[in-house]
Amino acid sequence: MEKKNISRRSFLKLFGAGTVATAAILAGCKQSDKAEQQAADEYKNQVEPPVGKMTYRENPKTKEKVSLLGYGMMRLPTKVDNNDEFDQEMINRQVDYAIEHGLNYFDTSPVYCQGKSEHCTGIALSRHPRDKYFVATKLSNFNPEYHSREKAIEMYHNSMKELQVDYIDYYLLHSVGGSWDEFEKRYVDNGMMDYLMKEREAGRIRNLGFSFHGIQSVFDQVLATHEKYHWDFCQIELNYLDWDFANEISQSNVDARYLYDELHKRGIPAVIMEPLLGGRLANLPQYLVAELKSHAPEKSVASWAFRYAGTPEGVLTVLSGMTYMEHLKDNLLSYCPLVPLSADEQEYLHEDIARKIFGLENIPCNDCKYCMPCPYGIDIPAIFVHYNKCKNEGTLPYTVGDAEYRKHRRQYLIGLNRIVPPERQPDHCIGCHQCEPHCPQSIRITRELHKISDFIEQLRRNPDGLEKA
Repeated sequence: MEKKNISRRSFLKLFGAGTVATAAILAGCKQSDKAEQQAADEYKNQVEPPVGKMTYRENPKTKEKVSLLGYGMMRLPTKVDNNDEFDQEMINRQVDYAIEHGLNYFDTSPVYCQGKSEHCTGIALSRHPRDKYFVATKLSNFNPEYHSREKAIEMYHNSMKELQVDYIDYYLLHSVGGSWDEFEKRYVDNGMMDYLMKEREAGRIRNLGFSFHGIQSVFDQVLATHEKYHWDFCQIELNYLDWDFANEISQSNVDARYLYDELHKRGIPAVIMEPLLGGRLANLPQYLVAELKSHAPEKSVASWAFRYAGTPEGVLTVLSGMTYMEHLKDNLLSYCPLVPLSADEQEYLHEDIARKIFGLENIPCNDCKYCMPCPYGIDIPAIFVHYNKCKNEGTLPYTVGDAEYRKHRRQYLIGLNRIVPPERQPDHCIGCHQCEPHCPQSIRITRELHKISDFIEQLRRNPDGLEKA
């Protein structure tokens, strides 16, 4: 067993949803000292993942073996002294470690990491033999400027250039689901589907699929084209909360149970995104953490979600955006090899844990950052993650006469200021709504920002307590 010394400050960077913002939240809206120490000890005593034990799934079309854990290259590590500069040396190290431990699927996009993900990924992967990895990227032509055939083709070829490859293993139409009209404008009317199918025939695209965020009717319409387009795979959001509650959380979402079942009965492999819901399923309230620990003390909270996502036989790979080496190791432990969840364990997550999480009524933000950048500089995801974190921990300062009100009020305001500079806080939202069409969860972002802004203003004006809303 390899042990790693880790300071409290380092732990606060590492533990959480996999982002610096989420880690910093713990400083302002922290858990109990005992729970915090327990989580730190998990990392300090982390077992080194075994080499040669990765679980693989077979692509039914190519018969190639794909690692059950896929690397989502959307939350790359940045340099400590400059959060706007990506740490290529660390990216290389983590990619090397992942490949050494059998991970061979890397997922990126032209729009990830401020448009730099493909470039960073290409540098890291090009140092390895081409047959050691599968690379997935996307036609991310959200902007109407890229709806034309010429611009869309330009994006496709630029992906190959940035990734330093002459073929793409898994190519996706990015974020299908808003409307059928949008699907036709982005891919059909401009001739891109015909073009991409010819690229597949030529071998420059090995597998052609789409990622889905949206309404059921559009999903059904796209699947109805399967006989024409012969979809090789589909990327969907699947986790134990979204299995039955995605549509209840937002009417613009579809339960993962339906998505998976529709793909599985057609023999279309599923690539899974958001197994942790942007970290929400790794940062549960302490009473739920205690429940999970009572069932499996040796397992991390995140491992329950990863084992859940990897258990269905129709899943080809499960993507995780792993910013830190500790997250990569923990996820490798879940899949090297996978110990599938039993039917009883799945039912426990559905009926006990998921129902209780749903009852929290959080803002359903996954910290995907698709809403960014805000034209007015507001750090939308960090604001929502901070609010949810404090709500989950029961430390939102609400009621008059609460003995903990002053403490919680101070923690909330100081914690917010630590992770979000004043000029990027919700009171600067002018209601332009430019962020909302990009949100995969269909959050009414402007409304939520204004509600949080009003809440913050009440906290600032009322040091002695608020009436609970």
